[in-house]
Amino acid sequence: MESLHEIVFVVAVVGYTLAAVIWDQAYWKIPNKLTLPMFFAGWVYQGYFSGLSGIGDGALGFLIGFGILFILWIIGSGGGGDVKLMGGLSVWLGFRWSLYVFIGSTLIVILVTAIIVAGNMLTIGPKKMKKKLLATGKPTKAGEKRKQETIQEKQKRRIMAYAMPIAIATWGLLIASYTLQKPLLPWLM
Repeated sequence: MESLHEIVFVVAVVGYTLAAVIWDQAYWKIPNKLTLPMFFAGWVYQGYFSGLSGIGDGALGFLIGFGILFILWIIGSGGGGDVKLMGGLSVWLGFRWSLYVFIGSTLIVILVTAIIVAGNMLTIGPKKMKKKLLATGKPTKAGEKRKQETIQEKQKRRIMAYAMPIAIATWGLLIASYTLQKPLLPWLM
């Protein structure tokens, strides 16, 4: 890290992802007062250090980072905080890094989920695991409405906060890009 450009990038991205992880783990949400300033600062960062090409890269990153998670949130497969987290982060990361973070964090989620499900299958058995992790509810009688699951019940079933895989994938890219020498990873930058 030699330039102001790199220092600002690393401090902002690491600080933001760390704060998001801590907030998500503690409160099960990521607030706007964290994500919105990062989002707007990302545009300033891109414009100042990279000009119009940086703003374009930030916009494409936002399209990937925010866009994909927004669609998952709309269909009920993701959380709103995760969408905001990637929305703020992806402007800073740009297109390629946002894509890599999305792919890396998804692979982390798949791996951790597989380990947890396998562990539950071995320790408590398939029936108890199904009851613990799935929102199946009790069967209803004809004409009865199923009880709506509360936020607390959903949080009990939650395997992990998605902020953690996003942070790990981001930090992994940063470490790889600065320790393995940039010429070895031209596709990262």
